[in-house]
Amino acid sequence: MTAEVVLDGESLTPADVVAVARNGATVTVAEAARERIRESRERVESVLDSGEAVYGVTTGFGDLVDERIPREDLDDLQRNLLRSHAAAVGRELTTEEIRAMMVTRANTLAKGYSGIRESVVDLLVAMLNADVHPVVPSRGSLGASGDLAPLAHMSLVLIGEGEAEVEGERLPGDEALSAAGLEPVTLRAKEGLALINGTQLTVGVAALLLNDAERLVTAADVAGALTTEVTLSSTVPSHKAITAVRPHAGQAASARNVRRLTADSDVVESHRNCDRVQDAYAMRCLPQVHGAVRDAVAHLREAVEVELNSATDNPLVFPREDEHGESSNQASGSDRQEAGREAGAVSVDDRASGSDSAGVLSGGNFHGAVLAMRLDYLTNALTELAAISERRTDRMLNPNLQEPHLPPFLTERSGVRSGYMIAQYTSAALLNECRSFGRPSMDNTPVSGNQEDHVSMSAQSAYLARKAARNTAAILGVELCCGAQAADFVDDDLELGVGSDEAYDAVRTVVPKLTADRPIYEDIEAAGALVESPAFTERVATALDGGLE
Repeated sequence: MTAEVVLDGESLTPADVVAVARNGATVTVAEAARERIRESRERVESVLDSGEAVYGVTTGFGDLVDERIPREDLDDLQRNLLRSHAAAVGRELTTEEIRAMMVTRANTLAKGYSGIRESVVDLLVAMLNADVHPVVPSRGSLGASGDLAPLAHMSLVLIGEGEAEVEGERLPGDEALSAAGLEPVTLRAKEGLALINGTQLTVGVAALLLNDAERLVTAADVAGALTTEVTLSSTVPSHKAITAVRPHAGQAASARNVRRLTADSDVVESHRNCDRVQDAYAMRCLPQVHGAVRDAVAHLREAVEVELNSATDNPLVFPREDEHGESSNQASGSDRQEAGREAGAVSVDDRASGSDSAGVLSGGNFHGAVLAMRLDYLTNALTELAAISERRTDRMLNPNLQEPHLPPFLTERSGVRSGYMIAQYTSAALLNECRSFGRPSMDNTPVSGNQEDHVSMSAQSAYLARKAARNTAAILGVELCCGAQAADFVDDDLELGVGSDEAYDAVRTVVPKLTADRPIYEDIEAAGALVESPAFTERVATALDGGLE
């Protein structure tokens, strides 16, 4: 477990976000990042001294971009920005979502293109380390200009306003800071905008989701392998020769998992030469469907890893070049030098379009499309993972499809008893909800006097993808309940595969055998929680030669 996460604007990982958001890892800022932060702030001060019109620094926001702000009003401009943009509603973000948003925002600021003072970044980090968690309603972000409203609620606490929770107590912002021995800051030019203009709610939630989704697809392989065995289905569809001639990475990984999970299975051997030629698609196409979900998760990971270490503000403040055309901060590397050179080569036409000769450039890095589209893709993929799991559950329960050794609905004295019949109803209901989620990234509502006329809706995509993940975990939990129950009807002389047997034991630690009808909602909840726990796949993996992918 990571005990400390060092923010440098370059190397934050999804695992680091999980460590901070869920496990309370301490956060620090790298010294090299501090140098970049100071340098960036110096550029803002030079803009103020020049008197140039620069968006968000000396002008208003959104459709008020043409309003020049007198220097004596610039501090009020930043404070009013946070107040006016704190307009979110709806359910409040969970503690882990808030912490994920805070650490990702701090890392973006540490990258050194935001023009914010070091003291403001330090306060944000200190709040994380002291467990001062702003109260943030979840609805209000359009994913462009970033996650404005939720980030504004978060940032209010830095100036002693808004609300925050400290040790379980909900307090006004100034009291929450005081309780942790901290003091609010007075924002200067550009700093309010630097705090709220970016994709950090979306990418923070996406980083948590990524961690969960990767575990889900592995748990699905485990559940599917167990179902394959107890329904006397074939493991041949996971043969490496089949995968070799269609070498998608995800398919290959899921096929390897099934082979490892069912290794040394007496059950598989017992029907190897039976008369059945092929199984139904839910069994036969497990590697292809699970593999496609793996590929969708990998597609999201690619974007999240880049976005976590990206500058998503507007405007961006680039480093000053010396007379040799190099960045004044030599430690920051060639990419930063190149950015400085590009920012310094500003034409008259560029300046008219929102650039300025001081290296403060206005653009659209706050737009969340790169995350929104992939999050919607993942929602689709998780829905398919849930769908194939529900179909496998039906094959264990359905009297018209079952093998002779399985009783209807996996209960003795069926008719008098209903067994797990209604568990499939629950899976069907959850699956229907996943299919109803829609695709937020395909929607658009222009705002701010049509200045912000195309938005990504990335935060909504993140919320729905997380809902799809939770529903999928519950559906896989139902499959595991039924798989364990079905295993109890397999010939006692036949051993399950090494991994499947370990999965059976893990399920039986939280769900007892169904010997008579009982309320089974607790079984479903316990199995769903097992799927969501890292301990489940870790336990199964330790029993296998080669582990799990």
